[in-house]
Amino acid sequence: MNRSSGANANASFVSKSAFEFLAVDDGEESEEDQIEDSAQSQPERSVWHAPVVPSSFERASEVSEEKRREQPRSIDVEQAIKPTTTQDAERTKKRQNLLTRTLWTFIMIGGFIGLLLMGHVYMIILVMLCQTLVYREVTALFSLKGAAPESSDVETKGKKDPWSKTLNWYFFAVTNYFLYGESIIYYFKHVVFADGQLLPFATNHRIISFTLYTIGFMGFVMSLKRGYLKQQFGLFCWVHMSLLLIVVSSHFIVNNILEGLIWFWVPASLVICNDVFAYVWGITLGRTPLIKLSPKKTVEGFIGAFWSTLIFSVAWGTYFMRFNYMICPVHDLGVSAWSKVACTPNPVFVWHEWVIWAPLRVFLSQLLGRPVTVIPYVPYQFHLLVFAIFASLVAPFGGFFASGFKRAFNIKDFGHSIPGHGGMTDRMDCQFLMGVFTYVYYSSLIREHHVTVGSILQMIVSGLTLEEQLELMKDLRRYMQGRGITTV
Repeated sequence: MNRSSGANANASFVSKSAFEFLAVDDGEESEEDQIEDSAQSQPERSVWHAPVVPSSFERASEVSEEKRREQPRSIDVEQAIKPTTTQDAERTKKRQNLLTRTLWTFIMIGGFIGLLLMGHVYMIILVMLCQTLVYREVTALFSLKGAAPESSDVETKGKKDPWSKTLNWYFFAVTNYFLYGESIIYYFKHVVFADGQLLPFATNHRIISFTLYTIGFMGFVMSLKRGYLKQQFGLFCWVHMSLLLIVVSSHFIVNNILEGLIWFWVPASLVICNDVFAYVWGITLGRTPLIKLSPKKTVEGFIGAFWSTLIFSVAWGTYFMRFNYMICPVHDLGVSAWSKVACTPNPVFVWHEWVIWAPLRVFLSQLLGRPVTVIPYVPYQFHLLVFAIFASLVAPFGGFFASGFKRAFNIKDFGHSIPGHGGMTDRMDCQFLMGVFTYVYYSSLIREHHVTVGSILQMIVSGLTLEEQLELMKDLRRYMQGRGITTV
């Protein structure tokens, strides 16, 4: 009996354990059974449970849920890292641009001073090089490449630009020949009219220049093609405008060099000085925009640069007027800063003394502790103030004009001739205007108009026949002998 009851108990235990195992394995255990099992569980007795394996749908939903939770975090991290990376790249780029700009600034200043010391001819070559680069940059903005024909009956495939660069540069060369030929004849009459080989070119210079221009004009008319007429005439006007603003202005700058390096060096320095002071005062006190074409220009920088340039001009110009190499007009293109140059200085470089008004004289003497009766000055200092005013108030508008020009063509710089500074036009926009003003002001108010050997020789060669020239030589020899001067 005991055995049967034990067997029954064992059978019931086995059947119950098997049923529980199957129930757990199928994952269908009721909530009451789970509570009962947890209540009856003892520390020393553990019941093994099979792992619950989720279905494929549950796994996919859990993965998608994790992705949704992690995605905003990844986006936030990317958005936080991206601005930092962009800002670092911009800082690195600005730092590199600043270093490049500073390096080439010193290179240009050093090269400019070196050419200045080497002589007038090197400065003329520099001006001609600058004008060539500017002309190339400006004329490149207007091109017929890729221009659509005006009428549909024009075959464009396989055809080149109807306006070739040949005529473009031909007009440039003819204009330079005419203008610089005029300068050479004017400033070197004593050489040109005394040389038999150069005499035909000197006496017929203008008719030769006009003939060359006429050839170019005829070549332009012959190059006209149907379907491109509007573009070709537009480019024709564009080229002539560039010649007027660039080549003619450079011609005046070269004349300033030939009149004396100081008339080129000091005005150009004042423009650079004004630009530097405008930047310094602008970043220091600038708050009010000056003009919409140049948003970075401020009223405070404009006014501060004006007063700074006035003070700088007097000190700068007074220092360089002490050297004959700077103030003497050129008569020999072979001179340099180490050559002995002598000339009669222009009256504007002669020192004068201004007698101080008596009450002011007493006041200044008591204030300084020594007698002060006169103030030394040179008229050139008053002209320096005029140049400084123009460089501060008018010359910057050449830069504004160039800014509007670039906005019209939607470009940042005219070119990449100078690393870190853009094109040559970006650096010469104000210099052209300043150079023209300096020449007009000097030739109208400062230059001395007197008879020279070259001008007399030009009159003799151009106005007298060969017989009259021989007669003049006899009369001149007789005059010299009458004064006791022997001639060969």
